[in-house]
Amino acid sequence: MTNAQITIREKKLGLLIRDARVAERRSIKECADAIGVKPGVFRAYEEGRRAPSLPELEALVYFLKISIFQFWGNETMSDAPPPLEVEDVTRLIGLRQRMIGALIRQERTNKNVSIRQIATDTGISQSRLKSYELGERPISVPELEMILAVIGVPMETLFDQSGPVGQWLNSQRALQKFNELPEEIQNFVCQPVNRPYLELAMKLSSMSREKLRSVAEGLLDITL
Repeated sequence: MTNAQITIREKKLGLLIRDARVAERRSIKECADAIGVKPGVFRAYEEGRRAPSLPELEALVYFLKISIFQFWGNETMSDAPPPLEVEDVTRLIGLRQRMIGALIRQERTNKNVSIRQIATDTGISQSRLKSYELGERPISVPELEMILAVIGVPMETLFDQSGPVGQWLNSQRALQKFNELPEEIQNFVCQPVNRPYLELAMKLSSMSREKLRSVAEGLLDITL
């Protein structure tokens, strides 16, 4: 790598560092303290006049809770979808409120539980319960837990699945499940060379028992 290439890389790395810091709403001093350098040095990193060491970069991504591969890509964190505006949040909450009400009514009807029974068991008036089902008013979490307990439905049933919050929650759950896997399996999954095996496993998991038996018998015939 020539001096010119090093200079270009320092500038690009500086832009990515600043973008990550701003995206996570952290100050220069906070980031400098996190990696053990003076604010002036960190500012030089952002301006591309100097470049951090790999251990410093690792400490920074740990502090900002971001992926280290962010600094080897071509996209900045500001390219990500912007956070929801206040009006969007209000509209989303209203929509979710109506969806939750409809789901409660559906589950209650499926399990043949009357509003009167829920009112008796929870102490919530029938008129209030009806307004909840119509999505006319928000349901507090404690009341929602009581209602679902009477119906016999787990809270997870009502969690957002397809909206922006739901998509984020799903990604967090997937990451959590991945982190719970044994280390050797995590390492296997992360190796690009093992992707064909993973794709094969996915195809096999979608097959019926009869189809799997047929495949197994075919393999047995070949190996004998």
